[in-house]
Amino acid sequence: MVGLTVTDDARYQQYREAMAPLLAAHGGGFRYDFTIQSVLKSASEHPINRVFAIYFGSKAQMEAFFAHPDYQAVKARFFQRAVAGTTIFGAYER
Repeated sequence: MVGLTVTDDARYQQYREAMAPLLAAHGGGFRYDFTIQSVLKSASEHPINRVFAIYFGSKAQMEAFFAHPDYQAVKARFFQRAVAGTTIFGAYER
């Protein structure tokens, strides 16, 4: 579960579209995805306006995805310009 401060919705959408094929190739996807209008309580240092649940088939697939040079390029081109803050709420393994 991840919370973000998205500051540029159009660029964030470009990020999602660019990373989607690589995410699928690593056995990943999104289970839930929300835009948030108000947050009643937060321990984050930044406001949260987007929350999603991302999944992978294994921890190794997740680590390979985030370390992949193609993902790093997409992140630098789109994500870093569209997102001002990231909060990882939690993770679990089956």
